[in-house]
Amino acid sequence: MKQAVFLALGALTVFAVLALPNHPSAFGWGALARWQLELPIVLLFVAVLGRHMIAVHAVTLALIVVVLFKLADYAMFGSYNRPFNPVVDLSLVAAGLSFARDSLGLVLFISVMFAAVVMMCLLYYALFCGLSAWAKLRTSGKASLAAGLVALGCTGWAVADAGHHLNYWTLADSPPGTTWTSRLAVKRVDQIQQTTKDLAEFREAAQLDVYGNPSGLLDGLNQRDVVLIWIESYGRASFDNPLYASTHLATLRDAESELSGLGLAMKSGWLTSPTAGGQSWLAHGALGSGLWTTDNGRYQAMIDSGKKWLFHIAQEAGYRTTAVMPAITKDWPESKAMGFDLILDAAKIPYHGDRFRWVTMPDQFTLSAYPDLLPPDPRPDFVQIALISSHAPWTPIPDVIPWKDVGDGTAFNEMAARGPSPETLWKDKDAVRDAYRGSIDYVLQVVFSHVAQLSDEAPLVIVAGDHQAAGFVSGSDNKDVAVHFIGPAEVLKQIDHWGWTSGLIPAADTPVRRMDSFRDDFVAAFSAQISTASVAQ
Repeated sequence: MKQAVFLALGALTVFAVLALPNHPSAFGWGALARWQLELPIVLLFVAVLGRHMIAVHAVTLALIVVVLFKLADYAMFGSYNRPFNPVVDLSLVAAGLSFARDSLGLVLFISVMFAAVVMMCLLYYALFCGLSAWAKLRTSGKASLAAGLVALGCTGWAVADAGHHLNYWTLADSPPGTTWTSRLAVKRVDQIQQTTKDLAEFREAAQLDVYGNPSGLLDGLNQRDVVLIWIESYGRASFDNPLYASTHLATLRDAESELSGLGLAMKSGWLTSPTAGGQSWLAHGALGSGLWTTDNGRYQAMIDSGKKWLFHIAQEAGYRTTAVMPAITKDWPESKAMGFDLILDAAKIPYHGDRFRWVTMPDQFTLSAYPDLLPPDPRPDFVQIALISSHAPWTPIPDVIPWKDVGDGTAFNEMAARGPSPETLWKDKDAVRDAYRGSIDYVLQVVFSHVAQLSDEAPLVIVAGDHQAAGFVSGSDNKDVAVHFIGPAEVLKQIDHWGWTSGLIPAADTPVRRMDSFRDDFVAAFSAQISTASVAQ
């Protein structure tokens, strides 16, 4: 009886591991309704060859690795709408743990991590005990032969299913059952090989730059200041998703009316971001460098490539380049490759108010403070500002206050203490979506109010989203983000040929460009005289 219990335990735990989905949308009772073709193969393999306990340990460890990869996929799909890539995503593990610690608090974070380790240990023990029972089955030579033949037949059945779904061959009908876990493993191996190949090609392609050594670039700006403002998690959902559109479009229409009344022209379009749900640096890298930085491996290759960013080109055109980065709280060595003369990180922005949990300071303070932090310089300014108030977990959300009351930031202290806490908010997905709606609306209000304040100086202002929010928030797999140009009409006339929409609300059918095209498109549009003799061949 005891042996039968452990045999059943082994079968059930292996089945659970194989049936475990790797995508949030696949979780449900339906996952248990599919017969896992690998199950009899694993059990019969252990029964025939598992008398050496090292084999049982090896199979158990392999199944634990399967669980970890599926959970990693689940987390990545939920956060970034893509599967986990072990070649380039290992650095995200530390970043994710740091974010979880800051969001949950140290005590709860340690408790959660301890519980996770305990659960993995218990799963290992359950798998090992169950598989050991199968390994200890006493069978005759004929029974072992029969088990081997059955295992071979099941393997053929599984291979037929896997090959059919991986498009290695086509069968009239899909074989009963599923080998989706094995197919996932095959795809992961292919992914690793393809990523390694892509990185090598990317490093080579990064050496080719049509604007590597030309002169006369950005002369069409006539030494006008340029301000690039990134809005965190601001994507097409603000225009397409009914949960957000009514609020965000109303704010954009109000801002458009105000800016138009100040004599400013506006054009808006769409850019396809290389990421979704997070990793804003990939979007910043794609736009600045003109390279398609879809993952951290490509991002690092871009950093190492020596490719000129838009800010290098601005430097050579006589601009002082500045990065205003309130989210940067640690060393940022990558910035050395980006072309900035001056970096204003969180420590250099004199915010004396309380933190908004993960968010170091509200965006209204950042926009209020940065102009006074730029030392006197005869050069025009080319400034990048990466705002963060609309970064997850979207709690607490500040109020918009009169600019004269911003002061040293202590005016925001009461807002920073508001609830709910992230752990409370994120128990309710509808509440999360509503918080996202409110945080984006807050940032849109303060950004365009700030742009209105700059109207007398008439810089060229570019406002862009970095990426869509996570899929369960945005409600879409689309990676498009809005981008707005605001400035004097004669300046914006130089991008008429882009076909963008006048105003702050881009038409749904406005041409969509990939974000990595922005650098070259921008330079070409605002460079009246490019010396073709110096263009890299």
